[in-house]
Amino acid sequence: MQVDPRARFDNYVVGSANRLAVAAARNVAEAPGSVYNPLFVYSSSGLGKTHLIGAIGNHALQRNPELSVEYVALEDFVQQLHAAIASGELERFKHRYGRVDVLLVDDVQFLTGRRETQSELLRLLNSMQGTGRQIVMTSDRPPAEIADVDERLISRLSGGLIVDIGAPDFETRVAILREKCEERKVAFAPGVIEELARVEFASVRELQGAMNRLSALQSVDGTLTPAQVRDIVGLPEPAPPPARTSVQADEFFGFLTDIASAVAAQLEPWRVRVGEAVAYWGGEGYRTAALERLLAAPVAPPNYEALLRGYGQAVEQLRELERQVTTVDVALGGDERFRDPERLAEATAFVENALAGSIPPGGPQAAFARASFEESTSNQMAIRAADAVIAEPGNRYNPLFLVGPSGVGKTHLLNAIGNELSARLGAGRRVACEGAQGFIDELIAALQDGTIERFRARYRAADALLIDDVQFVGAKERTQEELFHVFNHFHSAGKQLVFASDLQPKAIEGLEDRLRSRFEGGLVAELSLPDRALRAKLFTRFLADARVATPADLIAYLADRPATSVREMMGTVQRLRAGMEESGLPLSLGLGRRVLEPSGATPVSAPAAIREAADSFFLDDEKIVWEWPDVAGRLVEELR
Repeated sequence: MQVDPRARFDNYVVGSANRLAVAAARNVAEAPGSVYNPLFVYSSSGLGKTHLIGAIGNHALQRNPELSVEYVALEDFVQQLHAAIASGELERFKHRYGRVDVLLVDDVQFLTGRRETQSELLRLLNSMQGTGRQIVMTSDRPPAEIADVDERLISRLSGGLIVDIGAPDFETRVAILREKCEERKVAFAPGVIEELARVEFASVRELQGAMNRLSALQSVDGTLTPAQVRDIVGLPEPAPPPARTSVQADEFFGFLTDIASAVAAQLEPWRVRVGEAVAYWGGEGYRTAALERLLAAPVAPPNYEALLRGYGQAVEQLRELERQVTTVDVALGGDERFRDPERLAEATAFVENALAGSIPPGGPQAAFARASFEESTSNQMAIRAADAVIAEPGNRYNPLFLVGPSGVGKTHLLNAIGNELSARLGAGRRVACEGAQGFIDELIAALQDGTIERFRARYRAADALLIDDVQFVGAKERTQEELFHVFNHFHSAGKQLVFASDLQPKAIEGLEDRLRSRFEGGLVAELSLPDRALRAKLFTRFLADARVATPADLIAYLADRPATSVREMMGTVQRLRAGMEESGLPLSLGLGRRVLEPSGATPVSAPAAIREAADSFFLDDEKIVWEWPDVAGRLVEELR
């Protein structure tokens, strides 16, 4: 998550209660990873911890825009970790946080009892400290007081600098109020701010809330005096206990009662109520244009109370709609429609569309391009089939079932098809590309939440569906049932289906016949192990991408070496690069042999003429040794 750009040092008021914390934060922002690593800031809620760590992130970015700065609340970190584990993408999760230069973790007190999260955070902390990268954490208590946390993690958290933020004193409260007044362009009569600052609020949020009350009254009539302040914010003269309980339980409506009694003599009550509603809902982030028009009326509308109630009810409906839409996609919750009660009908339609499944699963990964997928006899059939599907989606080879061992490029080709289909179908059409495990996890979540119809509609909303590693649906009856329904919908609508698997449909254990027959009803296209021609092309490209000049005889030598996957070939390139760096020599056939055949006894492939004439199964390079370069390899000791 990005840091809130509004959190800066220049709008953070410094006082005696937070001076040490601010000084430490500035030092960290000036030189991340060099001092106070980790920095641990704790205080009660509402005293500025989140603002302070946000200021660290923004200042660090201002000094060095190339830095990767990440802010995350611990609850979000936990959810991301669990989602990564559930989807089998834990390595991707680790990689994401492993490249962060400045990590800001908020509310770490919620680590209590979460052993898995503690282990991952400890690993991340060790990694970041070991590579000179900065981590900053906040909590409502010091590390030693966070219950049920691994002692190793407590030790790491305590190994940097621990600073606390106290409640602001009078002078700091005055400075905070003046800063907020300037920020909101609000002015009070002399002495009003100082009188409010004399009240010892438990947090800065409460202080700002009290200022909002004064601002609400001032929006109606700017005649406030210091003597009115305590009455307006509902503070002593002491009230009877029941009255104080009522104020604490319902601060807003208690405040309305205070206003009515304090200003009834000189203000129209309806203006007070409408003005307070404008300030309150505006502070909550909602558009208040309708209330402002009401406030501008020369006389009280006969139904103003009903209008106020209607506005509040509209806000509650918007909140409920926003809650519903986040069950489909969390990112939709911030849409501006949910901040304007006058757009309630528009927000309702938006949510209905989302819940109806008009937002399909994610698309293919853009990094996998068709142009970069090399062709040879070992994958030619699959590539030609893919090109046909791209040219005529839904008409030829529907479904297209790609099959081959791990590491031969199925995922690349699947995503490449998706990218080409996205470009061909146009911006208004959507191509869904999902892993089978993701499909399974989403189905389980839908069954738990009772949203199975939304799950089905979400997939049906796509114009093409591509599923990787479909072999994982074997022996999962409910998943196969849902996939069967999705398959039928796409096929009957003429929408393209593409699947990828390590196994032939008939070899997937536990796959129902109704799905097997449908998979086999299109085209099952195989991708075999890389042949010599493909190995030559790929080694040439990989070494060129690494900016390594490679002689032709080395390419021929590498192409002659058997490889079980493209991943293995990439590993070979890395070994060659490491050998170059270690020896300080340019890459050559001799160096390649020394790196890849340290014992000098690696078997050599058969001559090309023999290889072409031989039976590809019985005379495979992995089964036949054509030449023994060392006589010792031909000796067999007689067992006695």
